[in-house]
Amino acid sequence: MVDLLGYLWDQAQTFMMWLLETLYGVTNSWGLAIILLTILVRIAMHPLTQKQMVSMQRMQKLQPTMKVLQEKYQDDKETLNREVMSLYKEHKVNPAAGCLPLLIQLPIFILLYSALSRHGFTDATFLSVQLDGSVLTTVAKAINLVDEAGVPIPNSQLGFVMVFFSALSNPSLLFSNLGMWLPNTILLLIIAFLTWYQQHISASGNPQMAMMSWFMPIFLTFICLSLPGGVLLYWGVSSLLGVIHQLRVIRRTSQEMQEKPALFQEKPTRKSEA
Repeated sequence: MVDLLGYLWDQAQTFMMWLLETLYGVTNSWGLAIILLTILVRIAMHPLTQKQMVSMQRMQKLQPTMKVLQEKYQDDKETLNREVMSLYKEHKVNPAAGCLPLLIQLPIFILLYSALSRHGFTDATFLSVQLDGSVLTTVAKAINLVDEAGVPIPNSQLGFVMVFFSALSNPSLLFSNLGMWLPNTILLLIIAFLTWYQQHISASGNPQMAMMSWFMPIFLTFICLSLPGGVLLYWGVSSLLGVIHQLRVIRRTSQEMQEKPALFQEKPTRKSEA
């Protein structure tokens, strides 16, 4: 079974690379090929992504009603569960719908990441972004970061702390070679902003998720520091398309929820207060 899964995974990677190279043959640009690949993946995943986003937005819109139900039936769990299920059924909400698509999309993202990371993209650029270089490697190259023997430090040994303090100690080289590292850094900052914005609009009215809207961009920024520009390009385009899609879903879901009958608009009175 393990051998079979490994074989299928290798075949999937081979297909992904074939598709990327085919798109390159059409566009003669690795950057455009990655963008087209991203669009094709988003189209293929659209039904699952649509279902996930709609379910999440409907759940969010139902939170005020859920709180009213929880207060009204706080001493009657059985009735509460029945009313909640009735609410879900009326608004066509499936709590599990938001999780399943994510589980399905995760292997696809890992597959794309693996395929793009394994491809060399030697000296390939797109809008000055070095597709084979990460933010760390481009900064290291700009400041001519070498070891004691004068040999360039391997990319696998570059760390954030090493590159950061080396850049601070070589500001003249850093700013005289802006073109080497700035495009990749700007792309990374765009990804961080899109991640924050997507989390922000998802967390509207939810204080717990609001914390994630700040944590996730910072967390992902550190992860992306060592990712090749080709992977960052895919991630950035995918994030942009995701934001556009989510804004459309939010607008449409809000219109649909307004057409539904408003349940428990007034806060129920407890028997003890009657």
